[in-house]
Formats: sequence, C-alpha cells, structure tokens
Amino acid sequence: MTLFGWLQIGVYLALLLLLARPLGVYMARVYQGERTALAPLVRPVERLIYRAAGVRPDAQMDWRAYTIALLLFNALGWAALYALQRLQAALPLNPQRLGGVAPLTAFNAAVSFVTNTNWQSYGGETTMSYLTQMLGLTVQNFVSAATGMAVLAAFVRGLAQHPPLSSPPQVGKIEAGIGNFWVDLTRGVLYILLPLALLLALALASQGVVQTLRPSQDVSLLQPTVDANGQAVTRQTLALGPAASQIAIKQLGTNGGGFFNANSAHPFENPTPLTNLLEVLAILLIPAALCLTFGRMVGDMRQGWAILAAMTVIFVGMAGLAVWAEQSGNPALARLGVDQAAGDAQPGGNMEGKELRFGVVNSALWATATTAASNGSVNSMHDSYTPLGGLAALWLIQLGEVVYGGVGSGLYGMLVFVIIAVFVAGLMVGRTPEYLGKKIEAFEIKMAALVILIPVLIVLGGAALAVVTPAGRASVFNPGAHGLSEVLYAFSSAGNNNGSAFAGLDANTPFYNIALGLLMLIARYGLIAPVLALGGSMAGKRVTAAGAGTLPTRTPLFVAWLVVVVVMVGALSFLPALALGPVAEHLMMGW
Repeated sequence: MTLFGWLQIGVYLALLLLLARPLGVYMARVYQGERTALAPLVRPVERLIYRAAGVRPDAQMDWRAYTIALLLFNALGWAALYALQRLQAALPLNPQRLGGVAPLTAFNAAVSFVTNTNWQSYGGETTMSYLTQMLGLTVQNFVSAATGMAVLAAFVRGLAQHPPLSSPPQVGKIEAGIGNFWVDLTRGVLYILLPLALLLALALASQGVVQTLRPSQDVSLLQPTVDANGQAVTRQTLALGPAASQIAIKQLGTNGGGFFNANSAHPFENPTPLTNLLEVLAILLIPAALCLTFGRMVGDMRQGWAILAAMTVIFVGMAGLAVWAEQSGNPALARLGVDQAAGDAQPGGNMEGKELRFGVVNSALWATATTAASNGSVNSMHDSYTPLGGLAALWLIQLGEVVYGGVGSGLYGMLVFVIIAVFVAGLMVGRTPEYLGKKIEAFEIKMAALVILIPVLIVLGGAALAVVTPAGRASVFNPGAHGLSEVLYAFSSAGNNNGSAFAGLDANTPFYNIALGLLMLIARYGLIAPVLALGGSMAGKRVTAAGAGTLPTRTPLFVAWLVVVVVMVGALSFLPALALGPVAEHLMMGW
C-alpha cells in the first residue's frame, strides 16, 4: 500500500476519535435531560410533542413498560410503511408513475427499515416513489436509529442507577425505572439526529448530491454506444430525486439503504472525495461517540474510552486485512501478466467492482466501516472482493456488529460482551463478578447469553435451511464456495441488522423475502427485550465498594481481555462455516 493510502486511513481514524468526545458528551447531556445549546430552539417543539401525544416526560417506565411502548411504536411504523408502499401508485409525488410495491417485497422492505437494517431486495429509483422514499424510508431512518439509541440510554441508566440503601429491591424483582421511551425517542430525533442530518445534507448537496422533486431527465450521451442487439444508443435516462436528505440520515443513523440501486457508488449519492470522506465518517461517528456518552452517564469517562479502544483495535485489524487482501490483487490476473501494482498511474490491486475515483483503500475502508457498524451502505461491490477481503467484512458482521456497531445497538451489544468478559474473569479467580460496582448474577448471565446466542442460531440455521432447500438454492448463481459465502453473507447481514450483501444472490424471491424478513425481526427485537431486562435488573441492584479482588474494567489489560472474548466468541461460532466459504475459496485461488 502506498504512503498516501496509509495517510487516508490515519486521517480518517484521527477525525473519528477527535469528533467522538464532544459529540459523546453532548449526547449524554441530552439523555440526562440537561440543558444544551439547542434547548432554546428545540425545547418548545419537544414540549409540544409531549402535549400532543399525552406524554408525561417525568414518568418513569420499568423495563417491561419500556419494551411494550417500543414494540407498539415499531409495529405501527411497520404497518404505515407497508401501506405506503402498497398504495404509492395512487399517492402524489410519483413522477415516474411507479406502481405499488409487490406484497412480499413491501413486507421485507418495511421490516428492513423499521429494524434499522435497510436490506434492499429492490432498486430504489425503479421501485419507490419520492413520497415513499421521503415519508416512509427517510422517516424510519430517523426513528429506527432513535429507537436503538433509546434502548442504549435505558440500559446505561440501569447500569448507572444507585437505588436508595434504605429500601433495596427484593431479590428477583425487576421494577426499577430506566427512563421513558417516548422521551428518549423524541430527544434522540430532535436534539441529535435532525441537527446532524441537516448539516450533513447541506454539505452533501453542496458537493452535487441530488436533492430535487423533478422527474428523471432524458439526456444525450457524449459518447454514443450500442446495446446488446447492436442498436445505437444515443440517449440515457438519469434518475433524480430528494437523495441528499436521505443519504445524510442513512449514514448517521447506521441505516444504509441507498436512494439509488448502486448505493454510495452512484455519483448522485457520492460524487466527490469529500462526500466519500463525510459519508464514511458519518457511519461510525455516533456509534463511536456513544462510548463516551456511556462513560459520562456512568460517571467515569475511562470506562467509555476502554470500550472505544477495544472496538478500535478490532476495527483496525479487520480494515488492515481488507486493505491488504484487496491491494494484493487477483492471482488469476497475476498469472496473465496483468500489472496490479499501485502507482501514480493506477490504484493497483483488485479493482473489480470498485470505482476508480475511490480506489482500493477508500473502498476497503468503507467496506469494513459499514460492516463494523450496522450500516450496510456500500461504495463498491462486496461480492467482487477477494475471499479474504470479503471475509473481513463478513466476520465483522458475525461478531454481532459490536465493533462500533449500529447507533445504540452496537454499544449495548458490546456492553453485553463486557458482562460476559467480567463473568468469565470472575470464574477464573473464584469471585462473584461485578461491573460498575454491581454484582452480576444468574439472571444477568441468562439475558447476556440470549443476546449473544440468538444471532448465531438464526444466522447459521437460516443459511443451512437455504442451502438444503430448492427454493434457497434456486437464487444461488455462483456454485461452490463463493455461492455458500453469498448465502452466509445474506443471512449474517439480516441476522445482525446490517443490510449489505454479496449481490450475486437473487434475494427478491418469496423464500428470501420471508426468511430474511423474519430474521431481521428476531435479530432486532429478540435482542432488545433481553437487553432492557438486563438493564432493569441492574437498575435495582445496590452498588458495592470495590475490593482487592475486583476486576478493573478501564485498564489496557481489560481492553485486551475484552478483545479476546469478542474475537473468540465470533471464531467459535462461525469458523466452520467460514472455512467452507471464504477460506476454502481463498485456498482454491492458487496463491
């Protein structure tokens, strides 16, 4: 890799970590109800929303009430988005006169956007009207992201809360309040996501990302060509639309769905090097900053920095593997004498499926950022990566998307791994494990085990079902190890709410629309419920003073131990499947 390539990665990480702290502290102030710089402007709107919805902002919910409110809100959101897709032919802002979306495609898309997955088995510009894109998909980009952040805020309150010593809760009772879902949701949208999205959308539009309600434009080609039948082609239809506003929140909210089918490889979504930097930075900005939000909310910033350090260590390792694998090139081309060395005249390496304007480094960096987060947007074709380059992206998803992860969901997933790491360390020394001064007991370990095991079971179970049934195999166009990788990637992506794909698989079929839709639901709400239960349980526990046997959780040693636990769980869960897919494919390439 060239020196300029290393500089690109270094500048990216430096900007990410530099911006994380001020944003993290600001978000902590928002969720703790403290006054912020935006309060004079936003607080009247916030109060109006509470008054219109009949919400008492000072009313606390236990974890059960919080979960019910969240599920009800998301169910209504799914129903509204499904109806909007089905009825879009009769609704305004449809200049291309697109018909209603097919029932199973609409079901899958509605589930996808409500669960913050944004898996797309359709082409955005040829399937969704402007109204559906704005009122349906973009709105869900905001509220699904705010939902994940709300769950994190509630969970962290449970960890940070100190019940009165005079009246400790009874053993087994989980009744302590962890916040108010409606308040957390509203504040996440008004104070955090809307201001950031507005700033980013303006920046993107200034660089040429389209933002218009005009219909698609028919233009003359500068260089006429011929079609597959040899007929002359002199004109092209350019799809337009209100893209910048959706692109901004798709990145900030780790949503990932593209306005256009080519996603962020499309020049109308990502036209310049500056937009590429802003978009890939936005993918990890809030997830990284939330680590420091956690640190401030629990009263110890070093706890947040320790978790952020563990995430960064894993991310740098996987990004390095992806860049190295792609920069090494394709051995089949090497045997033909093709020059794949990076130089002034070419980016070098494996450029199949990548934009020349981005090159290998920016493409591989984006691929690892989008799969480390639960984002799923792409600026290159992951299906065209080398086996090890694709392995880096796939494994980051399979780790549970806790390496930064989705907004909210990534950090509460990593905190579950922290609890497991503390528990295992406690077993080694024969001491009841503690985290933040609270004892970790049987109930907490059961909930943590559910959060870790559910994605593994549904991903491997779904992929196994797909490769043994005719309906599943019918969509696999690449036989052998790569075909298995495509299936495994699809179920890993849906089963961890990512949304990216190895696009050689036809997923717009009844089997995959239903199977992946169900996986997205389980992966989202099957994890949220035990996380909130865990937060409610921890909220009712008394804090005990640290002793000689207490494991410090803010030291470099604990960071290393947490990395080992995360990597080992991922390796033990998916290594056999990976050995049959990308690892086998790499060995067959003949390096």
